[in-house]
Order: sequence, then structure tokens, then C-alpha cells
Amino acid sequence: MKLRVFLTLLFGILMFSQQGVAQTKTKQKTQLVKYGKNVDTPLTAKEMSMLKEVYQDKLNEYILNNKQKVKDFKHLLRNRIEIKQMPNIKDENKFTRLSSVELFDHYNLNLTRDKVFNKSTFNPLKYNLNFFIIGSSIYKIDNTNYFIVIKSQTNRK
Repeated sequence: MKLRVFLTLLFGILMFSQQGVAQTKTKQKTQLVKYGKNVDTPLTAKEMSMLKEVYQDKLNEYILNNKQKVKDFKHLLRNRIEIKQMPNIKDENKFTRLSSVELFDHYNLNLTRDKVFNKSTFNPLKYNLNFFIIGSSIYKIDNTNYFIVIKSQTNRK
């Protein structure tokens, strides 16, 4: 009987101590996104085409009817995604290859990967890239010396 009471007490102390540790961890503060003036202009035909390709018949419902989402996508496409040629990268293996990233085909099951990379027609929205994480991301476009650089949406101070 004493052993059962002791184990119950020990279990309670362990659980209480874990609770205390979890409460003392500092949360990362949310930072405001700073938009450039260029997000005030309407979506371009190319941007609209990219969005239509990915969102299909849900485009109005999920994006266009929400002013903040439209602003976020304009900011993403105009200011945060950059396709850069970087021929002198020594360790390309440390970057995630685009071929290993899943397609973002939730709304368009007919999306396909680009067989050949063409910078002028490339749609980064087709891929399930880390657009909205804290920090920046870089992806290697297979069989090229191009990289997709996704800049952080917030500026750290």
C-alpha cells in the first residue's frame, strides 16, 4: 500500500515539474509583416495565372475574396520569392531539391511538375514550399544552377 502511495506521489511530482518547465519556455514573439508599396497595385496577369493554376475553382473563395490573403500573395510573389542563378555554390547537397518537395495539389489534382525549368514560366505556388515559416528558405532546382530563395516575411530586429 505504501509503495502505491509513493508511486502515485512520485508520478504527481514528475508531472508537476514537467508543467513548470513547459510554462517557463519563452515563446517567439510574432512580428508584423512590413509590406512594400508595390502590394497596393492589382494582381498582374502572370500572378493571376499562377494563382488560378493552383487554386482553380476555389480561387475566389479562398484568396480573392479576402483582401489580406491577396495582399499576402502579392507580397510573396513580388518581394519574397527570388529565383537566382548561383553557379559557384560548393555544397549544393545541403539545400532541399525541388524534386523532393510535394506538389501543392489540394485544389488542382491535375498539377504536374515542370519537366524542364523555365524561369519565365515557373510557378513556385505549385510546390509545397515553406512560404510562411519564420526565417528564410532556399531550394535547389534540380539539374540547374538555379535556386529558389524565399525571404522571411518579417524583419528581425
